[in-house]
Amino acid sequence: MKKLVLIFTFAVCLTAFIDAQDYRTGIGLRAGPYYGLTVKHFTGSKTAIEGLLTRWSGIDITILYEIHNRVFDVNRLDWYFGLGGHIGFWEGSHLNNGTAGTNYTIIGLDGILGLEYNFSEVPINISVDWKPAFNIIGYSEFWPLGGAFSIRYVF
Repeated sequence: MKKLVLIFTFAVCLTAFIDAQDYRTGIGLRAGPYYGLTVKHFTGSKTAIEGLLTRWSGIDITILYEIHNRVFDVNRLDWYFGLGGHIGFWEGSHLNNGTAGTNYTIIGLDGILGLEYNFSEVPINISVDWKPAFNIIGYSEFWPLGGAFSIRYVF
C-alpha cells in the first residue's frame, strides 16, 4: 500500500503543471462506509460511466450511468446524478440478519447524486456523493447510506 501511495504522489508531482480542467478518464480511491476503487470515463460532454469496486461485507462491483451539469456556471464544479446496478459477494456473518457461514450473491439497483470539482493546477478530481442501493436478489434490503468521498487522478 505504501508503494501505491508513493507512486501516486510521484505521478501527481510530475504532472503538477498540466491543466486538468477537463478530463476524459479518472482513476482513484473511494472512502466511506463502502470503500474501494473508482474509475470514471466520460462518453460525451455531459455523460459518464463510473465503475466502482467496493468492500464492506464482501466485494461489490457497481456500474453507474451519470449525467453531469455545471453548478451555477462555476467553472470546474459539477453536480451529477445517475442510475446503475451492482453485483456482490458477501459473507453472512457480517450482516444484521445474515447467517454465519452463509455466503450471499447479491444483485441490485443503485442511484447516485453528487458534486465534483476538477482542479486546474493539478490533474486531480474530488467528489462527494450519496449512493443509495437496493438489493433485489440475494440478501434483499435497502441500503440508504452509501455516500463517499472520492479522489481521482485524471487524464
